Amino acid sequence: MNNKFDALKDDDSGDHDQNEENSTQKDGEKEKSERDKSQSSNKRKAVVPGPAEHPLQYNYTFWYSRRTPGRPTSSQSYEQNIKQIGTFASVEQFWRFYSHMVRPGDLTGHSDFHLFKEGIKPMWEDDANKNGGKWIIRLRKGLASRCWENLILAMLGEQFMVGEEICGAVVSVRFQEDIISIWNKTASDQATTARIRDTLRRVLNLPPNTIMEYKTHTDSIKAWEEFHGLVNSSGR
Repeated sequence: MNNKFDALKDDDSGDHDQNEENSTQKDGEKEKSERDKSQSSNKRKAVVPGPAEHPLQYNYTFWYSRRTPGRPTSSQSYEQNIKQIGTFASVEQFWRFYSHMVRPGDLTGHSDFHLFKEGIKPMWEDDANKNGGKWIIRLRKGLASRCWENLILAMLGEQFMVGEEICGAVVSVRFQEDIISIWNKTASDQATTARIRDTLRRVLNLPPNTIMEYKTHTDSIKAWEEFHGLVNSSGR
């Protein structure tokens, strides 16, 4: 494990009438206030490591989604249903989020946690994802919490050694089983997908007979459209 994680468990003057001057001043202040408001909403504060914190190679964002099974999900409704939890830039900021989050094994219903690089939405159609795919591992109940923690620590610690290929990871809690997956940018790069597979086996300590499936996002979209009779669909 990366050492960072071993060690640790953001005047204009003139001869105006007084009333006119006050009015002009108020208008100016109002205009400035509105301008400042507009600028602050357009420019979100960048997330950076705090003093003496251990920076990660990339910033990451936690997301959460939950939906009613059996209800058709369009791309638009899926995007509305996914909630951003927060973004972090250091090991310490990660643990502050993670230590307050429910573990996947304690989630109920049809729920997902997503951890993606900042700026990448956990959707097939996102520019960073659209030419990629994911490794999928189906887990029996009781294993999701441990496997999810091992997976995301390996991802944050850059253990996959595939440059910028990793986009993010997902844990999906379902009624009969749980599913974890890791998404990468380029589905056609077989050397990269093979290295991700082998690293997954190692960091999750999977038995040799564990079934692992690689699925391109293009195939996922096609399958979803056929199943729901929808065009431009997304979801899980």
